Amino acid sequence: MLRRLESRPDWQIALAITASLRLFYSVAAAMVSPFLHPDAALVRSNALTENLPAPGGWHYALLGIWERFDTLWYLRIAERGYDLPRAVIFYPLYPAAIRLISWVMPATAAALVVSTMAAFFFFWGLLRLAGELSGVGKLRMALLVSVWPTSFVLFAGYAEALNLALIVWAVVFGREQRWWLAAACGILAGLCRPSGVLVAIPLAVVALRSRRWVSLVVILTPMGLLSYWGWLRWSGRLSVVEAYRVYQGATLAPPWASVWEALHLIAKQNDLLLAIKLGLVILVAALSLRREVRLEDKLFALAVIAQMLMYTGRPLLGAARYLMPAYPAFVMLGSYAERRWNWRQFSFYFCAFGFLNLMWMWAFLNWSLVF
Repeated sequence: MLRRLESRPDWQIALAITASLRLFYSVAAAMVSPFLHPDAALVRSNALTENLPAPGGWHYALLGIWERFDTLWYLRIAERGYDLPRAVIFYPLYPAAIRLISWVMPATAAALVVSTMAAFFFFWGLLRLAGELSGVGKLRMALLVSVWPTSFVLFAGYAEALNLALIVWAVVFGREQRWWLAAACGILAGLCRPSGVLVAIPLAVVALRSRRWVSLVVILTPMGLLSYWGWLRWSGRLSVVEAYRVYQGATLAPPWASVWEALHLIAKQNDLLLAIKLGLVILVAALSLRREVRLEDKLFALAVIAQMLMYTGRPLLGAARYLMPAYPAFVMLGSYAERRWNWRQFSFYFCAFGFLNLMWMWAFLNWSLVF
């Protein structure tokens, strides 16, 4: 089956992976739902948990079980807007998409549909960016991304899949010199998640290299994020940075301060999970800085890593999923899998990533703060 898939067009590979993962995660979540026993005090300590659906029944197994952490905030914003100060942390594009789709289905189902559709476009765009790889390399890259630790969030009620899809297609359109489409994707990415605006970096480098006047339209890319920040200021709401400080206990700091804080905790408390997160950061950085990686891709990946490390107080919180926009690392991972790994070696890394991914998914569904 995999050999047949290798020769398929990129969109068909993306569709097959997306459909398989959507089915797998839905079935897996439904099957484990009777075995979840989260600490009630821990659940109540999370905001917006006063009206959670009661466990039990097919509706909870298929939809209610996904109502966790950030998903609750996106659903509330989709329904009521930014009526709570802490909500400003969550950028508006994803809840706007949920609100649109929820005209024809329940809001939670709408959130999962938006994420699943976006995951398809992410995989398709990533395969397009890996055009220099063979069919084997492309497929192995996509499979490794599909089991990357915390990659299950691509199919949860989170904005990650939409953000990643907009980033990779902005770069695809930029390389094809379809500048207006590239800028549009970049603007929308800035309205989706903080890392979305960083796609302005590779677009600017590609535009300068093209030496075409029309490419200057990519200057508009930061307008998505800036318009959201401007609206927050105009409406008298907290800034995103201030909201992170007040509600998340995270303050801006140089990237090396976060690394030092993580190293200190690893040495002092023997924190294995934190060590794994730091290892993933090092892996993504090493892959992204390979000589074969284009300049614009290196700069983008470094910006993604630096942005993720710019908060202290909760070192490397969410690091595995915040690294996912660094598409150059995944393209290089596919290159390694194509040129240097036999099937047994590939299977080892696939299983190792998959195990971590499923452990994080279990923690997510069980309301564990390690997620």
